[in-house]
Amino acid sequence: MSMTTIETSSTLRHTAFVLRGNPVTAIAAGGAVLLALMAILAPWLAPYDPIASDVPAALQPPSAAHWFGTDQLGRDVLSRLVVASRLDLTIAVTAVAVSFAIGSVIGALCGYAGGRLDKAVGRFVDVLMAFPLFVLAMAMVAALGNRVENIVIATAIINLPFYIRFARAEVNIRRNLGWVEAARACGESHVAVVLRFLLPNVLPAMAVQMSLNLGWAILNAAGLSFIGLGVKPPTPEWGIMVAEGARFISTGRWWLVAFPGLALMSAVLCFNLLGDGLRDILDPRMRT
Repeated sequence: MSMTTIETSSTLRHTAFVLRGNPVTAIAAGGAVLLALMAILAPWLAPYDPIASDVPAALQPPSAAHWFGTDQLGRDVLSRLVVASRLDLTIAVTAVAVSFAIGSVIGALCGYAGGRLDKAVGRFVDVLMAFPLFVLAMAMVAALGNRVENIVIATAIINLPFYIRFARAEVNIRRNLGWVEAARACGESHVAVVLRFLLPNVLPAMAVQMSLNLGWAILNAAGLSFIGLGVKPPTPEWGIMVAEGARFISTGRWWLVAFPGLALMSAVLCFNLLGDGLRDILDPRMRT
């Protein structure tokens, strides 16, 4: 049996052990998988056209025909909620992936090199973190225009400081360890040491931060849409659905806000709880 097979088997056993000992993590992982499947299969899962209006059926409460009721234009709330999951998850995953790829490399290079580069990037990160991040995202989307790609750019930029700081700190701790010195002694360039040895070594810990940022990115995208700076109607999106339904709370149409709000809360909660579980799974000190 190869060493890779043994390591894979050990990782799977440890993962199963953590999930058995922490059912909340297992539930969160299951919820994240269901959310991903719903986003992928959204066009086939939605029972109705999420954009088509049916004014005579407007504002109907949940029923056998419309499980989550209908909105002010007679559109099926369940269909809009399911299709909206694809857009919200796409924005979140893309933004977090971009900020992770750029931020981790910048942070790792700064942590390894130190000196003026490290200080300059550190001050830039401090300036970014000095602003309320959601307000900064609002300003960028307002300036660039409320299109999906601009929401992704804004969300990625406000997530950059997390990955730059994390990667910088982790690489700074490891840059003078024996195995790094050995890599340099073997003739590896400084860039190769960072990208081939140091950065892969800190990626498992950064996966926890990615999970936490996914939930926050979904909330950020929905928040921008809620205040009118995100995706434009009639595109199905959780923040838009909550904003449109808020006008009808006082008239007792609770389902217009309750269901998209619960979907948003569940998605954010799943990724936050999954981050805690990933920490236990990926932490070598938990492998006993």
